[in-house]
Amino acid sequence: MIIVRLLGFATAMLAASAHAQDLTRQDFQAISESVFRPVIEEFDIPGIAVGVTLEGRHYVFTDGMADRAASRPIGPDTIFELGSNSKLFNVALAALAEEKGLLSLQDPVSAGLPVLAGTAFDGISLYDLAAHATGGLPLQVPDDIADHQALMTYLAAWKPEGDTKSLRSYSNVSIGLLGVITAERFGKSYEDAINEDLLPALGLNSTFVTVPKAAMGHYAFGYARTDDSPVRVSPGMLDSEAYGIKSTVTDMIRFLDAHLGNLALDDAMTAALAKTRMSEFDTAHYAQAMVWEGYPWPVDASELAAGNSADMAMTPQPMTRRAAIALDGKVLLNKTGATNGFGSYVAMIPSEQIGVVVLANRNYPNPVRAEATRKLIHLLLEEGAE
Repeated sequence: MIIVRLLGFATAMLAASAHAQDLTRQDFQAISESVFRPVIEEFDIPGIAVGVTLEGRHYVFTDGMADRAASRPIGPDTIFELGSNSKLFNVALAALAEEKGLLSLQDPVSAGLPVLAGTAFDGISLYDLAAHATGGLPLQVPDDIADHQALMTYLAAWKPEGDTKSLRSYSNVSIGLLGVITAERFGKSYEDAINEDLLPALGLNSTFVTVPKAAMGHYAFGYARTDDSPVRVSPGMLDSEAYGIKSTVTDMIRFLDAHLGNLALDDAMTAALAKTRMSEFDTAHYAQAMVWEGYPWPVDASELAAGNSADMAMTPQPMTRRAAIALDGKVLLNKTGATNGFGSYVAMIPSEQIGVVVLANRNYPNPVRAEATRKLIHLLLEEGAE
C-alpha cells in the first residue's frame, strides 16, 4: 500500500514562506537553466515554459521558439497543447457536477448512459472511470469508430480482462465517457460546460478547448519527433474530453494555486478540486486518485521514473482497492500529457506549498520530464538534487 505521510500545515507553510522569501527571480532563472538546458539540448526542444508557484509567489522560465518559421519566442502567454493533462479539467468538472447535485461519482456508468445497462458498465462507477479502474478499457478509441452510436455499440459488447477494481487501464475511452456523462448532466456540450461552468470559476482566461481566432497568435506550433515538422492536434473521438485542452504556463500556475488553496474560490469549486485528489486505489508505484497520481515525498527517482514509464500508460497494471485517503500533505501529485507535437508535466507538493508546470512544444519522454521537475523542486526547496 502506498503510505501518504502527512505534515502539519502550519509547519509546512512556515517552511515554504522561508523558501519563497529567499528565492530571487535571478536564482530561479539560474536554477531552471541548470536543470532544463541539458533536456532542451538532448531532445532538441524548440520551446519550453516552466512555471512555479511557491506559497503563492510565481516564477516563470521560458526559452526558445513557439514558431520557428516566424521566429516567435515562447512567453508567459504562449498557448501549448496539454495532451492528457486535459484530464485534470475533466475530473474537476465531474467533481463540480457532484457538488452541484447533478450526479454522484459512485453512480454506475450505465446510469449515465442507459444504453449500456446490462453490460460491464453496471459495475464500473464514474469514480472508477476517473481512476482508470475499468479492467482493461483500451488506451484509444478503436480506429473504425467514428460516432457516438458506434462507440456505444462497441462498449456494450466490451468485456473486462479481469476484476475492474484490480486492473488499472490508462484510457482515453474511460475519461472520455466521464466527460460525456458530465456534460449531459450540465445539459450542454462538453466544451460549453468547460467554458461556462469550470474555467470562469477558476479564473482561467487563456485556457481553451478550441483556441479562439483572437488568441491564435499566441498558439505555439508543436514539432514532431519524427521529421521536425510543425504540427497541431487533430480532431478525434473524445478528443476534447481526453487530450484537447490548450493553455498557458500562467493559467496552469493558477490552476495549481487553486489546488494548493492559494485562491479565493467558491466552496463548491474548492470541494470539487479536493475530491479529485481523493484516492481509493494503489498501484505498484503510486496512489491513484481522479487522474492525479500520488507519491510519498520525498520520492525516489527510480520510483518516479517507473510510475511515469510508458508501460504504466500502454499496458494494464495491477491495482489494489483500499479505504479512500486524501492525497494532501507530504505527497507529490503529478500528471503527464502529450500530443504529437507537445509534452506537458504538472506536479505539486501540498506540504511544501509548491507546484510546477512544464510545457514544451516537443513530445519527449515522460520520465525525463518527471526527473527534471524532481531536481528542480529539490533545488528550489534548498534540499539539493539527489
